Amino acid sequence: MAQAASKTCEVCVSAPGSQYCIECEEYYCENCKLLHNRQKLSRNHQFQKASDLIPDGKSKCNEHKEELTLICNTCNAQICTSCVTGQHNGHTFSKIVDVIGQLRGDNETKIRAKENESIHNMKKIEDSLKSFNNSVESVIKSINDEGNIIKRMVDKSVAQMIALVKEQSKKEKGKLLNSLADAKSVFVDGQTLDRKRKELEKTRQDGSLVQKINNLKEEIDKLTINSLPEFPKISFSRKSVAEDDIRQMMGTYTISCAPVLEKKENPCRIVLIQDVLH
Repeated sequence: MAQAASKTCEVCVSAPGSQYCIECEEYYCENCKLLHNRQKLSRNHQFQKASDLIPDGKSKCNEHKEELTLICNTCNAQICTSCVTGQHNGHTFSKIVDVIGQLRGDNETKIRAKENESIHNMKKIEDSLKSFNNSVESVIKSINDEGNIIKRMVDKSVAQMIALVKEQSKKEKGKLLNSLADAKSVFVDGQTLDRKRKELEKTRQDGSLVQKINNLKEEIDKLTINSLPEFPKISFSRKSVAEDDIRQMMGTYTISCAPVLEKKENPCRIVLIQDVLH
């Protein structure tokens, strides 16, 4: 950020003006700042370090040569106080500082909402991934248990089925990890926009700041929160089979995905169905 040129205190006209009163638009030294804040009319004035100011000149009205401090809501134009009684007579107006404050507030609210939604989505995906991993391990254990019951007859089938479970579950977990990465990316982008917003907080509040904040608003609006993916489920079903059909003895498992129901704490369930082996 460009640094403002060194200023002299506009009160005592001797010490360096290291502080800038936003309301008075004047430079103060540390001592004069303390006196200024003790006065009844200015005790609530806000100060900013002079070194943080961007040295942009104030916009002036071409007709009256006065500072542009208002926005004509009727004409959507920046005007000075003298324009109010001129060609803009009878129109509605807003202070530029109020417009800036509203824009900043709206931007911050939108950023916070998208960050919170990103955090919520990350939590949902992480919980589902943890639950799905546990379910995969549970199914693998069930398959191994079946293998132990029928011993050597099903060793080969056990290995084949576990490999298939891992292969397909890896694909499903990969989808969840990609969704998680997308959600984290949105959150990081939101933090980046928030840093931009904070940088604009240090910018002098004049007409030139409106466009910058509007540009930030457009970037925020473009920040898209992807919908949650369908979360996978896996289950294993036991079934009674004949000794000559090794593969059938191992039963079956299924991996399925279902949309998230927000009112349910755990939308993903593992259903294990087992038949009795004879």
